[in-house]
Amino acid sequence: MSQPELVPAPGPAIAVPRDSLVLAALKVMRPKQWTKNGLLAAALVFSGQFSDPQRLGRALLAVTAFNLLSSSGYVLNDYLDREADRRHPKKRLRPIASGSLPEGLALPWMAFILLGGLGIAYWLSLKFLVLSVLYLATTISYSLYFKHKVILDVMFLAACYVLRAIAGAVVIDVRVSPWFFLCTAFFALFLGFAKRKAELVQVGNVGTRKNLREYSLPMLEQFQAIVTSSTIVSYALYTVLGTNRWMMLTIPYVLFAVLRYIYLVEQKGEGGAPDETLLKDGPILVTVALYVVTAIGIMSAEKVGWLS
Repeated sequence: MSQPELVPAPGPAIAVPRDSLVLAALKVMRPKQWTKNGLLAAALVFSGQFSDPQRLGRALLAVTAFNLLSSSGYVLNDYLDREADRRHPKKRLRPIASGSLPEGLALPWMAFILLGGLGIAYWLSLKFLVLSVLYLATTISYSLYFKHKVILDVMFLAACYVLRAIAGAVVIDVRVSPWFFLCTAFFALFLGFAKRKAELVQVGNVGTRKNLREYSLPMLEQFQAIVTSSTIVSYALYTVLGTNRWMMLTIPYVLFAVLRYIYLVEQKGEGGAPDETLLKDGPILVTVALYVVTAIGIMSAEKVGWLS
């Protein structure tokens, strides 16, 4: 008599922890990524207007508006990617993918924070509102289409950084060197291609992103070499050709931060989430703090005539 075939019992399902509805609504806004919108305050620093209370207030409101606008884009992105995120080892914990934020509430919540951001932008100025809408259109077009297009995906993300920098100058009504915007663009490209490389290493070219299979490590290394050198050279030219050549003293900070980030991507497997990498690395945080202190010190010294 033949023995019955033994069928192994199915393993236990991996439970995805769920947050409360309020916490999920906050998490889906990705407050950690609001640090990117600090770029709107860069024009305030580099123009030397950081001591002006009115301009400082307008800059803070501008950052708030972009926080809300960018969060609305994150909610839309997570809603559209919810099925793919559920198959990702880390992204499955996102509020919509995990079910913490019901799918039926995702789009209404997106609309609510979107209107809040546009309302603040309109109150600040019509020009700022136009730039805000352009930024929003760029993020939405990225979520709907360009995130699946090789190279263009990173370029559209970089465009969002440049629009932040321009909007920050417009809202306080100051002129900033075009070299500043060029530095911003190259640094954003640097972060973007580093992110793609980290994703490719972590999940392979059959990961959750459709366009990831179009990338390869040798190609991304070439892209990184181009944008890394362009970032450093453009910043050096910005300090040399700008109105205050003492800003050349900040070049070592930028050089160290860029090289440190490459080290974290190559040796520590970081870079998949640039905001997390930048916020949790002590040496980079110290470098950024020293950069800000040095830049403000140089601008203040120039203002009182010590560097003339």
